[in-house]
Amino acid sequence: MRKIIHVDMDAFYASVEQRDDPALRGRPLAVGGSRERGVVAAASYEARRFGVHSAMSSAVARRLCPDLVFVAPRFEVYRAISAEIRAIFARYTPLIEPLSLDEAYLDVTENIPGIPSATRIAEEIRAAIREATGLTASAGVSYNKFLAKLASDHRKPDGLFVITPRMGPAFVEDLPVGKFHGIGPRTAEKMQALGIHTGLDLRAQSRLFLQERFGKAGNHYHAIARGLDDRPVRADRQRKSVGAENTFARDLSQFEEMRDALRPLVAKVWQHCERHRVSGRTVTLKVKFADFRQITRSRSVAPVTGATGLEQAGLELLQGVFPLPRGVRLLGITLSNLEGEAAVPLQQLTLGL
Repeated sequence: MRKIIHVDMDAFYASVEQRDDPALRGRPLAVGGSRERGVVAAASYEARRFGVHSAMSSAVARRLCPDLVFVAPRFEVYRAISAEIRAIFARYTPLIEPLSLDEAYLDVTENIPGIPSATRIAEEIRAAIREATGLTASAGVSYNKFLAKLASDHRKPDGLFVITPRMGPAFVEDLPVGKFHGIGPRTAEKMQALGIHTGLDLRAQSRLFLQERFGKAGNHYHAIARGLDDRPVRADRQRKSVGAENTFARDLSQFEEMRDALRPLVAKVWQHCERHRVSGRTVTLKVKFADFRQITRSRSVAPVTGATGLEQAGLELLQGVFPLPRGVRLLGITLSNLEGEAAVPLQQLTLGL
């Protein structure tokens, strides 16, 4: 039986900004671009009460909350604080699987201080984070990753919740499938169309039924509906892709201006690849149109060995999108199927905002 902790910083980017500028405390705050085509990277809890959330357009966020304060992101600061937090985790276990700058799984089944209680470790970690950074973290403790993640969400912000083996199967019964970590909005809609609304509904389905409708993921859904998840905490987790995107101040319609907009994104992605000595085999172009419809186009190639090759592949994919049905508000480029000399730790790459 594993002892897993999921630690999730509370409104991380926004909380850092409120910590560093007392004038922002208690005010609805969005980290991100404030211009009409900007995007919210993070929202404070004060802003969330108005319905503001990450990945929302700044224009929509401002309509929901007219008093919303926008602050430009400082990713170098967030990365430095994330490293501090990671050092705290390392006092307890080497089995740390970061999911992003602000959350991670820890396996403390066998831990460095020899503490038998995972709950006590979670309490110590939360206290150490608060002391070192002045920020709060929520933590979930359970016997697998799926339930630990649900537990950390259960009493946010600044909360701690434990799901024991006895509680696990019952805990997911009344949970809407849209709240299941790993079930996205589209999958949740598909499940609801099939009459699957809660964990109990999901549990009632046979493995074969779920496999036929959701492919390999059906096995995972069959397990988590029963509170089961055998995925280990992977300290050697590697990044599968690296990408960058940008939302434009006005819609683009000409190939030449889209080509020029793509070049800094290519440079940002390749700079990351050079720093970590990796290349990739699959190039993906993301295009979001003025009506928010989004498409992606991918191409697998020989390992990309330079920014020129990445740009060329991206431009060829871009040419295939023409003629455009309407103007383009966002472009993004991603390099995946990474390979190289050094492992790439999973971390967030600064995106254009």
